[in-house]
Amino acid sequence: MPKIDENKAFVPVRIAVLTVSDSRGPDQDRSGQVLVDRLQAAGHVLADRAILPDERDRIADQLRRWVADPSVDVVISTGGTGLTGRDVTVEAHRDVYEKEIEAFGTVFTIVSMQKIGTSAVQSRATGGVAQGTYLFALPGSPGACKDAWDGILAMQLDYRHRPCNFVEIMPRLDEHLRRK
Repeated sequence: MPKIDENKAFVPVRIAVLTVSDSRGPDQDRSGQVLVDRLQAAGHVLADRAILPDERDRIADQLRRWVADPSVDVVISTGGTGLTGRDVTVEAHRDVYEKEIEAFGTVFTIVSMQKIGTSAVQSRATGGVAQGTYLFALPGSPGACKDAWDGILAMQLDYRHRPCNFVEIMPRLDEHLRRK
């Protein structure tokens, strides 16, 4: 059974939050704020925050900057994961991934179905790894961000979570880059 091992110390991670939207500014960014509030309440550090329009190259460039930044461990984006022509966040993430965490989208769908039923099928939430940094793309609604954080990320970004979590394997994510 999943549980928190109280014998282990909490390890905060540094998380950057990207909101992808053609229409939202900082004052209207409810989804990004949900993520910031939750990650900080959990004890993690907000490493950076940005808002970009639905433009694949600009999104991918920002992801690459954060992946190259040693002060960023995790990137969470919100918005642009739907099915419309302007929804390009998933493609931008995949332009950057070295490895995709395929089960992330599946588990997100399961969590979402408990809240919104079969409408969850319209999301293309995704996760991956690049240069030792985790990247997650979430839908743009505050509810979806709450569901992803509360149902997946809060546990997987907690070093104390058992039987396993993303944080404990962070030191090994880029081991292939250190090989001689």
